[in-house]
Amino acid sequence: MAEEAKTLEDLGTLTGGTEASDAPVYEQKLDAQGRAYATGKRKESVARVWVKPGPGRIQINGKEHDKYFARPVLQMILKQPLVTSNREGQFDIVCTVSGGGLSGQAGAVRHGISLALTRYEPELRSVLKKEGFLTRDARTVERKKYGRAKARRSFQFSKR
Repeated sequence: MAEEAKTLEDLGTLTGGTEASDAPVYEQKLDAQGRAYATGKRKESVARVWVKPGPGRIQINGKEHDKYFARPVLQMILKQPLVTSNREGQFDIVCTVSGGGLSGQAGAVRHGISLALTRYEPELRSVLKKEGFLTRDARTVERKKYGRAKARRSFQFSKR
């Protein structure tokens, strides 16, 4: 410790370990075709997502998003990152999703779109992070235990 602060005024003059400029700088990450790639996960579902500039088509496993996710709630979940960042109709999104059910797949695609958007436009990170779209939802189905009917459900008890 070369310098030591004796008063509060001295404390302001010391230049210590971390400064505001040491914050991580996020850069644009694109592949050879000019697309941003990300992997999104939710429950047992895994979605691989590619984002590139375009008229706003969303294609999932070779189908349009409104055909693949027929329920309006799932379509809303899918578009949340685009609506929040005011980028609806500006990006073409192609994704392949596998595993789990429709709800988990929609959550995985939403997570993947959010991550891919931040890789294409790093300045969107603060907006999407504040809404919680960049955090992977780690909740999964609890495993079944032996001696139980399900994870926690017991078999019916009978005294006789």
